[in-house]
Amino acid sequence: MKRILSITLAALLLLLSFAGCGSTGQNQKVLRVGMECAYAPYNWTQPTDANGAVPIKDSADYAYGYDVMMAKYLADKIGYKLEIHKMVWDSLIPAVQTGAIDCAIAGQSITADREQAVDFTTPYYYASIVCLVEANGPFASATGISQLSGAVAASQLSTVWYDVCLPQIPDAKILPGMDSAPAMLVALTSGQCNLVVTDQPTALAAISVYPELKMLDFTGTADNFQVSAEEINIGISVQKGNTELLNLLNGALATLSTDDFTNMMNEAISVQPLSTEG
Repeated sequence: MKRILSITLAALLLLLSFAGCGSTGQNQKVLRVGMECAYAPYNWTQPTDANGAVPIKDSADYAYGYDVMMAKYLADKIGYKLEIHKMVWDSLIPAVQTGAIDCAIAGQSITADREQAVDFTTPYYYASIVCLVEANGPFASATGISQLSGAVAASQLSTVWYDVCLPQIPDAKILPGMDSAPAMLVALTSGQCNLVVTDQPTALAAISVYPELKMLDFTGTADNFQVSAEEINIGISVQKGNTELLNLLNGALATLSTDDFTNMMNEAISVQPLSTEG
């Protein structure tokens, strides 16, 4: 009888040990990451998991792009399970502030205004600010922002491009801010405006889809947009005071080089869908 009891107890302990192993996965921390899923090449929506795309929470669609690639890498490095939340641009920082998401990996410039609301990691990309114009349009040969004088200009609302750069174009007729990057590109290709201001990755992605567009990059000239270094540094926003997550993400980012960022972005551009609409 004692032998039977001992065998039964051993079997029970073995089952409990297996149950314990299973609960480790179930109790794995989740990294809830917010992004637009409509901002190629940083992030976009697609119908399948092609190229390693990640399911969007509460959706049948998947998210991919540079931000998703980065989120996957970071989540793996810090041992978290990744969860992608699709959100409109203006809701990202409030969602981080309230804890609705843990962080936003969404091509956000690290500006002083934003740093009053959230904390930022070290940069995970460095993005030059450029213009997109019609290749056969009146501003295609411009070599500086002074030669864009009088242009009808647009960009995405609540961005450095719209708030800081557009007002620097002499006599520009500035349209109301667009809700998304795809919307500003539609405004340009449909003739609503002569140019949009954006960053280099967005522009490179756009001209691969819209061959009728041309990128103007005035970097290194005296006639360029005046922005601080922090405004072209792209960071991950986290809730104020969440030093644990901030330190984890910074530690993981420290394992990547600028060349790694560039290679990852080039890969994202090469596989972006043939549409900028998410």
